[in-house]
Amino acid sequence: MDIQLKRGLLDVCVLAAIKDEASYGYKIIKDLKPYIELSESTLYTILKRLETAKMLTVKTAEHDGRLRKYYHITPSGLKKIDGFLDEWKEIMSIYRFVTKEDENE
Repeated sequence: MDIQLKRGLLDVCVLAAIKDEASYGYKIIKDLKPYIELSESTLYTILKRLETAKMLTVKTAEHDGRLRKYYHITPSGLKKIDGFLDEWKEIMSIYRFVTKEDENE
């Protein structure tokens, strides 16, 4: 898969994982596991990139005596998801053309 396409898909997956509620690294990996394998190092690289792009914010809170970073989606992050969903319709149209899926209907 094209590296830029994969990067974009992973970014959207991480944003979708925190769309409804703030979350932390281990839980994000656990939530994504049924859909995609993601290592901790890859996740934290993505989270840092999304934070730099202001698509999420980070708050630190104590949990069981340790500090834990919680990630919250921003309006910019929500726009990224919406943009992906709009683009996905076009991608699926191209997919149907390439696979000639419509001819079977």
